[in-house]
Amino acid sequence: MKIGVLASQGAFAEHIAVLCQLGVEAVPVRLPKELKRLDGLIIPGGESTSIARLILDYNLVNGIRDLARDGLPVFGTCAGMILMAKKNSDSYPGTLGVLDMTVRRNAFGRQRDSFETELLIPVLGEKPFPGVFIRAPVFERVNGEVEILARLADGALVAARQGKLLASAFHPELTDDLRFHQYFLDIVAG
Repeated sequence: MKIGVLASQGAFAEHIAVLCQLGVEAVPVRLPKELKRLDGLIIPGGESTSIARLILDYNLVNGIRDLARDGLPVFGTCAGMILMAKKNSDSYPGTLGVLDMTVRRNAFGRQRDSFETELLIPVLGEKPFPGVFIRAPVFERVNGEVEILARLADGALVAARQGKLLASAFHPELTDDLRFHQYFLDIVAG
């Protein structure tokens, strides 16, 4: 199994390290030619505006969008989730538009408002998952075939799946818990 990790900006090295721990070939993706022969793609957290500009400048937008629409499993965390959304409530430009949802950037405030909490994610089992939220977005609306995987105690939607597309508002790559990445790999293998 070969998983690409978009390496334009953000926490790509952390995702690669987790994938290596899980025994998977992980490759950084910076150019369109590096999208070939992948079994899945991760779009990491980071600064969504910077990532959007870089994937546009390096001609990756159409390639990623086409692969996702053709069934390549794609997992977006935080900024990756923002880029995957069809709509953003603050009219933010530059999305890939592959997940049928609306997101709100920086839903919890600024950097100082970042937090960690335990999440109940039934698809991962009964043990709570450590959610690391850094200037995190939330799903404001989901449509179509989107399955909600996790909510905060206040009801905020923070993880979802639509077919082979997976998105989380939190950063599973910044924890020692490998279950969310394994869940993505199970989607890839399935």
